[in-house]
Amino acid sequence: AILFTPDAKELRQPGIIRTIYDPACGTGGMVNVGKRYIHEEICGDMDKKPDVRTFGQELNEQSYAIAKSEALVSGEDADNIKLGNSVTQDRFQTNRFNYIMANPPYGVTWKKDQDFIIEESQNPNGRFYAGTPRTSDGQLLFVQHMLSKMKREGSRVGVVTNGSPLFSGGAGSGESNIRRWIIENDWLDCIIALPKDLFYNTGIATYIWILTNQKTEQRRGKVQLIDASTFCTPAKKSLGSKRNAIREEDIQRV
Repeated sequence: AILFTPDAKELRQPGIIRTIYDPACGTGGMVNVGKRYIHEEICGDMDKKPDVRTFGQELNEQSYAIAKSEALVSGEDADNIKLGNSVTQDRFQTNRFNYIMANPPYGVTWKKDQDFIIEESQNPNGRFYAGTPRTSDGQLLFVQHMLSKMKREGSRVGVVTNGSPLFSGGAGSGESNIRRWIIENDWLDCIIALPKDLFYNTGIATYIWILTNQKTEQRRGKVQLIDASTFCTPAKKSLGSKRNAIREEDIQRV
């Protein structure tokens, strides 16, 4: 809702084509829900809905196979779902997208890919020139990769992270340099603190980053911080660590 709603007027124009990309797409849930949200929530009763094309890349072979099957069943172009590590094997090198969204893996080491990433970070035109995070957590590598996929005329990016990309690394560290680069380019639009216990396998605090290279005039030079950590209700039944649920009224409040 937060990613697409600001563009609602544009998305209701007849005959437009829009692209959604997830570089850690798993079974394809995010891009498919994104497309459905545009068609059902934003365009509703419109006869001619926008042509929304979905793209994704996934490292896990089983998840990739499910995402590709989903694309085939739903009439998407299955060639737009690629296998491989987005950070080291970018299958969409020349592509740029209108909307980019991901929930990248938390606390996953990139040590085995260190040589490739450090080499790219020396290239002023590379994705990681602003800096590299500690090798124990690659979330900020995904954020940098996603920012490299923005269209020059404007894109919106949504990333779900844990607290590490926000808080780890002191001044002068790789993490700090990446955050400074994002803010100096005025790409960071909003950070939303979500309630705990939303995920099946972990109770950690998570955050939504909204980034864009097309801020409206009144939002330029500013970052909005939303504390939505209490915007939830206890789930009727706990599923692993998932004990809280975000209701529609909570979404509207955010």
